Amino acid sequence: MLPRPRFRFRRLRLPAAALLAVGSLAGLVSAPAAAGESAATGHDGALSKRIQELVRAPGGPPGVIAVLQRGGNTEFYRAGVSQLGTDRPPQPTDHMRIASTAKAFSAAVALQLVDRGLLGLDKPIRRWLPALPEAWHAVTLRQLLNHTSGLPDYSTDSEFLEIVTADPHHVFDSRRLLDFVAGDLLLFPAGSRYQYSNSDNIAVALLAEAVTGRRYEELLKQTVYRPLELRNTSLPQGFFLLPEPYLHGYAVDPPAAPEDVNTALSASGVWASGVWASGGIVSTPRDLTAFIRAYAGGDLISKPTRHQQLKWRDGASEPAGPGVNATGLAIFRYTTRCGVVYGHTGNFPGYTQLIAATPDGRRSLTFSITTQVNKTNKPALLAKLRNIQEDFVCALLRR
Repeated sequence: MLPRPRFRFRRLRLPAAALLAVGSLAGLVSAPAAAGESAATGHDGALSKRIQELVRAPGGPPGVIAVLQRGGNTEFYRAGVSQLGTDRPPQPTDHMRIASTAKAFSAAVALQLVDRGLLGLDKPIRRWLPALPEAWHAVTLRQLLNHTSGLPDYSTDSEFLEIVTADPHHVFDSRRLLDFVAGDLLLFPAGSRYQYSNSDNIAVALLAEAVTGRRYEELLKQTVYRPLELRNTSLPQGFFLLPEPYLHGYAVDPPAAPEDVNTALSASGVWASGVWASGGIVSTPRDLTAFIRAYAGGDLISKPTRHQQLKWRDGASEPAGPGVNATGLAIFRYTTRCGVVYGHTGNFPGYTQLIAATPDGRRSLTFSITTQVNKTNKPALLAKLRNIQEDFVCALLRR
């Protein structure tokens, strides 16, 4: 989970058409799908009803898109709109912030470096990152990936949050984010317990750069994007706008009208540089589907490394995914009433994500909504969201 920055979004004056759109989101949008995709529209009426309920819920998202893929058969379920004030439904080719599901991408890079013998899961990070605080030196890559490192979370540091509050467009040096907590001791002895921390995956990316001499952004292209043909996935830096077309993300806090967070954050250095390897990737539902099928199915790493990745212990993703959660190495096991899927979740102002697939990678679900939902800001809505996601998992696993 990436925390909601402690600043007030600029209050937007929505036109009457947008306000009307807010009140009309209850129905599943029936506008035509993109060319070549109309036949793939989801036909399970119960699932369609469930995401309509989510859009109708207090504080619910203006838009939802879920992609169910079983082998070569793909179904799209959509409710609401991609942008308030329009009747355009969310599309599988819409760009969006993928939040902490980006942590699975950093693990995909790191575990391939383990396969190449450049990194070791149980070797202390001081071997490659001697400049990090001495108190952290005994931490291992395994502990970073399964969130048992004890590294303090830079994204909750008071100085970091003060900068975000004062300047939502501040550009951070992504490779110096751990400086905010460099004076802190570990929160607990490394390996002794689970605690989700955004610092973990920053350190993972720094490790990858240290052993290869290449920028993390280039490593993503080489080891993930190109092999999986993810043509609409990137990790931007500096000021930028989300590529068109994109899903607009919203802060939804009734009774106030929804606010488009892209107005405040689309060109924001805070998002692009301030979360980096912990959540800064831009992608699409279509690309995320391709990624999670390969990642959950073990296609990117060797069998011995995958065996290590799937050593489970107690720990929930942030926000928690459907069913009972357990953590592996930057992958979570979601045990639902209908069976097991592997995946990751994430949330950031404007977006909440779930990507999941069966252990063989043949069946997958991506579930994207256009507002932030977590246990802190909307616990009741999160419970509803998890219940709906479990219904989708059951549909995915149905024979």
